[in-house]
Amino acid sequence: MARFDKRTLLKASGAGLGLALTLAPTLEAQGKTARKPAAGNGPFERPLTAPWQFRQADTNDWLAATVPGTVHTDLLANKKIADPFYRTNERDQQWIDKKDWEYRTTVTIDAATLKRDHVELVFAGLDTYADVYLNDVKVLSADNMFREWTADIKAHAKPGANALRVYFHSPIALGLKALDAFGFIPPASNDQSENGGLGDKKVSVFTRKAGYHYGWDWGPRFVTSGLWRPVTLRAWNAARISDLNIVQDSVSKDVAHLTAVFEIQADAAGQATIHLQSPTDASIKGQATVDLKPGLNTASVSVTVNKPKLWWSNGLGDAFLYTLKGQLVTAGTSDSRTVRTGLRTLKIVQKPDADGKSFYVELNGVPVFMKGANYIPNDNFLTRVTPAVYDRVVKSAVDTHMNMLRVWGGGVYEDDYFYDQCDRNGILIWHDFMFACSMYPDDQAFLDNVRAEAVYNVKRLRHHASIAIWIGNNEIDSAWENDVPNGGWGWKQNYTEAQRAQLWRGYEAIFHKILPETIAQYDPQRTYRPSSPLADWDGTNVKHADLNTPTQSGDIHYWDVWWGQKPFAEYRTHIGRFMSEYGFQSFPEFRTVKAYAEPQDYDIFSEVMKAHQRSSIGNGTIKNYMQRDYKVPADFRQFLYVGQVLQAEGIKVAMEAHRARMPYCMGSLFWQINDCWPVASWSSIDYYGRWKAQQYFAVKAFDAVLVSPVIDGDKLTITAISDLLDDRRALLVLRVMDFNGNIRSLNSQHIDLKANSSAVVYGGTVKDILNGAAPTDVLLSVQLYDLTRGKVPALSAVRGKPTIGGTLLNSNIVYFAPIKDVKLPNPALKTTVKAVGGDIAIGLTSATLVKNLCLSHDAEGRFSDNYFDVLPGEPVIVRFTPAKPMTVKAFEAGLSTMHMAEIT
Repeated sequence: MARFDKRTLLKASGAGLGLALTLAPTLEAQGKTARKPAAGNGPFERPLTAPWQFRQADTNDWLAATVPGTVHTDLLANKKIADPFYRTNERDQQWIDKKDWEYRTTVTIDAATLKRDHVELVFAGLDTYADVYLNDVKVLSADNMFREWTADIKAHAKPGANALRVYFHSPIALGLKALDAFGFIPPASNDQSENGGLGDKKVSVFTRKAGYHYGWDWGPRFVTSGLWRPVTLRAWNAARISDLNIVQDSVSKDVAHLTAVFEIQADAAGQATIHLQSPTDASIKGQATVDLKPGLNTASVSVTVNKPKLWWSNGLGDAFLYTLKGQLVTAGTSDSRTVRTGLRTLKIVQKPDADGKSFYVELNGVPVFMKGANYIPNDNFLTRVTPAVYDRVVKSAVDTHMNMLRVWGGGVYEDDYFYDQCDRNGILIWHDFMFACSMYPDDQAFLDNVRAEAVYNVKRLRHHASIAIWIGNNEIDSAWENDVPNGGWGWKQNYTEAQRAQLWRGYEAIFHKILPETIAQYDPQRTYRPSSPLADWDGTNVKHADLNTPTQSGDIHYWDVWWGQKPFAEYRTHIGRFMSEYGFQSFPEFRTVKAYAEPQDYDIFSEVMKAHQRSSIGNGTIKNYMQRDYKVPADFRQFLYVGQVLQAEGIKVAMEAHRARMPYCMGSLFWQINDCWPVASWSSIDYYGRWKAQQYFAVKAFDAVLVSPVIDGDKLTITAISDLLDDRRALLVLRVMDFNGNIRSLNSQHIDLKANSSAVVYGGTVKDILNGAAPTDVLLSVQLYDLTRGKVPALSAVRGKPTIGGTLLNSNIVYFAPIKDVKLPNPALKTTVKAVGGDIAIGLTSATLVKNLCLSHDAEGRFSDNYFDVLPGEPVIVRFTPAKPMTVKAFEAGLSTMHMAEIT
């Protein structure tokens, strides 16, 4: 029995995430509707609600369980293990995945239900090797976490109580058997087999299960088992709708032509009528008569939508969704299914040009620069990811002006609720299939399993307007490069020619055959590419991603900053057509560290801090980069703070550089927006949903209008970027000021800010702009004002602050020397606090510069801005939105600050 203390349970943020066991999203939250018994013989579904129990299979110790859930979370709830994320507890819990586990409950079925033609148990997610027994008769065997499984139980069920058992085999034990049969260890570079007590025996590739469960360079190793999605009882007669797909044949601002494709499961031949209508738009309706045959039938209805409301991504317009209801009526039964979808055209445009070939998203005829991040699962224990957690991530993306998230291939096909929220909020999804950084088996059983997984998930997700592109895998093409003898990551050199051929057969079968065939058959209007990154693929031939070639196409993962220790300035010179991965690490804030560490652990090289850092070069690399530009603090809390500023400033360089190169570059997705546990990582939001400095910086770098100053030696260049779809008249203002607010030079010029474009609007020398000032004593403030709707004002300055009649579109600040060399003053920061609705408004002012002011509070909530510079004499108002109501007095008592001048 593990020892328990005050940190047995890591407490989560006010947004609702925690290690205390929580229920998974309900059927309604997942976008599904529980079907109640109809007045006639229509199908119905109901979730199983009876209590569950579980046990280690070789014991008789039955304990209370929660379904959906996992073995780990059930052990935690029963106090059989300590908090998995606390200190180094992970190491002591690797025994769990070596055991078999069993779950049981009672399914009560009435006689009327048993009279239905079909009585089924539907398992939305079984993780992973599961045998299902009803009344001690095996009714199902499952071997894929990513599929829905259905068991026909009519022949084995009885009126009243039925005993349901689910036996989970150890994924490690079965993985080891598969490895022995395979004969050698395939590449799986992130499988932390050593941490799992397996030595070099990496077994993750043999199991269709989330790769990150076996560990990654930002996550722990917890190989889970359990019923991770809901279980429902379904009963129906004669015929039912098994799928409804809305095909958008053509869409324009004037008219949309749609085809509703019904899949109908029928027991016998007969005539049926199918209808399509919209509960919210009576003009959308159509029907057809169909002749059903026994088995699976496909039938369609065409409808026209006049003057459709188009679906737009975040920042460009309303993400309008149509609700469409399909109905099936036969002589003896009826059924219905409802979907929500957005009407839009979306293309991935890959057109030859002088620089290679374009790669961009065209939405409703408009080229759109993709601003966003890579997304991983929100927890190692997926059943703790509630709707509130999904809401938090998607809202953070919206509030940061993002329009795309990449669902990465080492995680899971997410819950329907996540995609619903992306639909509603205009967040496009770059969607990997669940394969990453590994080579996979080539046996027919494995390939058939992959095909079934792909078909199920493509059909499940294809109606979502947010899905923009399907990608076969993460980084495997770059790692293997089959046609380049010494190419890739050096994997091939570890294998014989016969072994290489076998591994390549598996790759080609999955990524060049099964997955593209699945997209072609079930979602042909969307683009498929076999890997990310990838320069090009014509359906047969592959061109590998290589940023060193003179012409570019496809997408790029750029990691010479971080893994290659290159300076952040390299982000400005190493740019591809679409930057789908790049990033830099930081530690979470002190409150988060305190949740998993004790005071004796407060050193970045302590055992606990290293355990919560999975990058092989992690903590030392952060310190190495820090000392290039900042004072390296001796104080632990200050180190965490400077580390976050370091990450934010570095990724700011990349975000701005990518946008400045549009239309050559048309996408910037940093790695990564979220975490699956509290850890030092590349995330911009930590496990508890607390924004790091990088997320605050992204709000400004991803704004619809950006002004980006760059100092390169003695050259100063300023670029203005606009995602707006209309032209603007604007005023560019440049102020060089010292840290007491005295203006050393003041310049302005009128510019034409062209729609959806990027242009250099200023070029000069640093010497000229400094006007004799020392680089260590001044800063450059750049502001861009919208003058479109107003009279062009005269520019004046009062203590350096220009008086402008227009609206401030964007502002930026650049320094002329590394911050460690800048002569920062000790400011006298003044604050005033008052309640504004449910928020707290904080007024801030200082007679001297405050560099990277960080506001912190004991209570959960979010500041509207943070880690920002307070310019001398220029008031700033920041809002704090608390998770729970708060008085001004309570806020003042819990507020603390930190800034760069304090760092010693």
